[in-house]
Amino acid sequence: MEEKTVKVKVKDIAQSPLKLRLVADVVRGKNASDALDRLMLLQKKGNNVVQKAILSGIANAREQYGVDKEDLLVSKIEVGEGRTLKRTRFASRGRVSVINKRRSNIILELKVK
Repeated sequence: MEEKTVKVKVKDIAQSPLKLRLVADVVRGKNASDALDRLMLLQKKGNNVVQKAILSGIANAREQYGVDKEDLLVSKIEVGEGRTLKRTRFASRGRVSVINKRRSNIILELKVK
């Protein structure tokens, strides 16, 4: 019997991976409904994106396997580095400094208990 898993990819999130990993660490290994409850209380900018990814995975699992969110576990969540937008800002003495606007990708895997 194979394990029932649901994978969700969210690409090109306008937030740095370091900040998003703080949110991902809160929900890793938790039950899906428990993870959503924790994200409701967390006051970080990236919790909306992670919450939508989990809700998307729950909807996919309901369509594919007919399971509810109490039967799902956040088995794997990875936050990787996406593309970096390079912007310039004028600095003192006629120079230009580079500003890197980092973006993130999330790979989420929900496992049916």
